[in-house]
Amino acid sequence: MKFTIFGSSGFIGQSLAVYLRSRGYEVQTPMRNNVDFQNDFLGHVIYAIGMTGNFRKLPFDTVDAHVCALKQRLKNASYESWLYLSSTRPYGVSALGTHESNQIAITPSIDGIYNISKILGESLCLAIESPKVRVARLSNVYGIGQSQHTFLGAVISQAFSSLRVEIQETRESCKDYISIHDILPLVESIAIAGKERIYNLASGINTTHLELGNEIARLTGANIDYLCNGILRKNSQIDITRIKSEFSYTPTRILVDLERFLKEWQINTSKHIS
Repeated sequence: MKFTIFGSSGFIGQSLAVYLRSRGYEVQTPMRNNVDFQNDFLGHVIYAIGMTGNFRKLPFDTVDAHVCALKQRLKNASYESWLYLSSTRPYGVSALGTHESNQIAITPSIDGIYNISKILGESLCLAIESPKVRVARLSNVYGIGQSQHTFLGAVISQAFSSLRVEIQETRESCKDYISIHDILPLVESIAIAGKERIYNLASGINTTHLELGNEIARLTGANIDYLCNGILRKNSQIDITRIKSEFSYTPTRILVDLERFLKEWQINTSKHIS
């Protein structure tokens, strides 16, 4: 069985390539500037091209990654299935609910560029009348190799390097974190045999910055400070009933997993230094 991963140089795409090869699949990882696939059968496609925490500084690149690069590949490609990796971020603080079937409200703004472009990318995929073209909305994925532009990546890097972290948001702010080890088998299963067209991939648990900071401080000895009058970013709890029902999914809790993750982070960092 063949997989093609667009965005294989990124954290999630690279992790998927390693995982799928370990499962015995043929995995193709084309370069980003390669857009001519009219004569190739791509098998199960995973579209993992996207922007992370630096999207506010790179709005044009964000739209290109989420929409333009997708259109170039999706329009003429031949494939068994197509899975677009989107985000739970557009749910925001939703009064409409966070089930996959609920409507999403979006507002034009710098943050809105990310949300709107992700939803437009989803819409391009869902405009294709095939049950094998699907969308996976990912929450904040953590694991070895994640970008230091992400909130968690920046906090951990500072905690180890300087033993002092100043978080620019309120301690009440929160995020849903999902382990890369949870993501990989879910993406595999959805790509091959998902019954639905949209899936939330999240833990379904919001962890506050204070809860996370206290645990990082305990494990690293770092001082964690919160900016006075910082930004409050508090999203709705993500509904994961669909993946729990279809795939018997039990989420990993980041506060339980954090000690293991930080040890792995230190080992990986020391390898790169040496």
